[in-house]
Amino acid sequence: MIKVLLVDDDPMVRSHLRTILATSPDVNVVGEAEDGAEAVEAVLRGQPDVVLMDIRMPGVDGITATAEICAMRSPPTVVALTTFDSDTHVLNALKAGASGFLVKSTPPEDLLSLIKVAADGHTVLSATAARRLIASSDRASGHQRAAQRKVAALSERERQVLACLGQGLTNSEIAGRLFLSETTVKSYISRLLDKLDLPNRTQASLLAHEAGLGDDVC
Repeated sequence: MIKVLLVDDDPMVRSHLRTILATSPDVNVVGEAEDGAEAVEAVLRGQPDVVLMDIRMPGVDGITATAEICAMRSPPTVVALTTFDSDTHVLNALKAGASGFLVKSTPPEDLLSLIKVAADGHTVLSATAARRLIASSDRASGHQRAAQRKVAALSERERQVLACLGQGLTNSEIAGRLFLSETTVKSYISRLLDKLDLPNRTQASLLAHEAGLGDDVC
């Protein structure tokens, strides 16, 4: 059973999400919060596996709450929610520790499957918008050169795996793309995270975009 916490200042949005999640027998909404401060308290109280976190809220916003939650000893997976996939606040949410972001207009069946993917520890990104947002924001701010220097320490195969993470692929998808076993993929990911001193695959995905690793690498 995947325990989910819903965080949004709009009760109608929370009700809509709860209705969608109720259709899955292996997903259980364990709580709701209408701002970031309530979200932090609800995480401590309900111990959810996944937090669906709105970005823009009065009081403590979703980015601040995400950073606080992800700094906990055993944090849940946080997935940022936004109305528009061009919302520049999403990048800050990812850097705060969120495992990806989804637009609120995501079809119900896709939302359910992506929550399950996130609960398994994988990055979930609103594909093309995420790549455009991360690439444009970070390259414009001068991070690309530093990111490329970090990536230069990786082997060619590790670079390929990193590029695949940047595309939001799961371990099984990476294995199929690179003709490797899932166990080998896990080993590569563990090794490259250690080399790059990164805490999780979401931060690795961000680095892949910052370094400009594209589809031609993976």
